[in-house]
Amino acid sequence: MNNLLLYCRPGFEKEAAAEITERAGNMQCYGFARVKDDSGYVIFELYDEEQADLLARKLPFRELIFIRQMLVVTHELKDLDVADRISPIIEAVREYTICGDLRVETADTNEAKELSAFCRKFTVPLRQALRSNEILTKKETPNRPVFHAFFLANDHVLLGYSYSFNNSGFHMGIPRLRFPADAPSRSSLKLEEAFYVFVPREEWDVRLCSGMKAVDLGACPGGWTYQLVRRGMMVTAVDNGMMAQSLMDTGQVKHIRDDGFVWRPSKKNTYWLVCDMVDKPARVVHMIADWFREGDCQEAMFNLKLPMKKRYAESVHNIEVLREMLKEIDNAFVIQAKQLYHDREEITVHVYNKYWVSKLEPKA
Repeated sequence: MNNLLLYCRPGFEKEAAAEITERAGNMQCYGFARVKDDSGYVIFELYDEEQADLLARKLPFRELIFIRQMLVVTHELKDLDVADRISPIIEAVREYTICGDLRVETADTNEAKELSAFCRKFTVPLRQALRSNEILTKKETPNRPVFHAFFLANDHVLLGYSYSFNNSGFHMGIPRLRFPADAPSRSSLKLEEAFYVFVPREEWDVRLCSGMKAVDLGACPGGWTYQLVRRGMMVTAVDNGMMAQSLMDTGQVKHIRDDGFVWRPSKKNTYWLVCDMVDKPARVVHMIADWFREGDCQEAMFNLKLPMKKRYAESVHNIEVLREMLKEIDNAFVIQAKQLYHDREEITVHVYNKYWVSKLEPKA
C-alpha cells in the first residue's frame, strides 16, 4: 500500500492536501490526495509507492503548517473480528523493522470520541502482542520508528509507521494541556502549546526563563501574558482594554493603554514579543518584521488570522514575505508555522535568530 497518512484539524483537509501535494512535488514525488471533508485526515497516494518512505524521512515535518502528523501507511485492515483484532494486525506487520513506540490513534473529530476511548483500552494488549512478536522493543526506544494503528472504526484500521526524528512527538499530534483555573482566558493554551511545539524542551531554561523581558501586544485580558508571567518574566502588556487584576497583582506586569500596532519600547531589552491581535495577516507580518529590524525583540510568537478561501496559499505567501523582509537584517532567522490544536481560523508563527539563541546562557 505505502501511502502517506496525514492528520489535520477537521475542516482543513483541503489545506493539508494542497500542502502535501506541493511539498511532495517539490521533491519530485507525485501522487494525489484523497480527501473527505471534516474527517481530520488526508491520505496521499503516491504513484511510486517507495516514495512514501522517502517523504516520511526527508520532508521536514517541522516545516509543515496544516499537518499534525505524518506517517507511512502499509496496510489497511477492514471487517476485523471484534473478538480478535490483534492476530490479523500481527500477521500483517511481521516483516516490519522493529519499532520503538506504539500509538493507537483515531481522528480528532466529535464522531471519533467514542473510538478514542477504545483506542486507549486497546493500546495495552496490542503493545504486549507486538513485543511478544518482536515487532516492538521491550521498552520505549526513542531512536527507532513509531508504530501507528489509526482506527477509522472499531473493525477498520490503517497500520503504518513514522520516523521519530521527523514526526510529531505527541499522541495524535496534539499536546495534552490542562487549562489553568487562574488563567484569564482559554487563549492562554495557544501560547503554551506553541512553546511545546516550537521551543525544544531542553532549551526552556535559556529561552523561557525567569527574569526575561517580554511584550504582549493586544494583551487583554491577559491569556498570553499569563504564560509569560508563570515563567517568571517581566511583561509589558499593550492594549486599550482591561487586564485581569490577578496578573496586575503579581507585580510582573506593566499595562500600557495603547495601540499594539503603534507602540514601541523605549529600551532595547525585550527578548520575547508575543501577539494575538485580530487583523489582516499582511499588517501583522510587517509589524513583526519592523520589531526585528529595529532590534526591539529577539524572539517572537504570533498568530495570523486566515481568510475563508485559499488559506494555504495565503499562509505560504505571508511567511515568504516575512522571510524576505528578515533576510534584509540577517540570513540566520528561522521561521516556523503551524496550525495548532488550540488555534481556530489561524496559524501560529514562531521567529528567532539561530545565532542569537546559540549565545544564550542559563540564568543563575
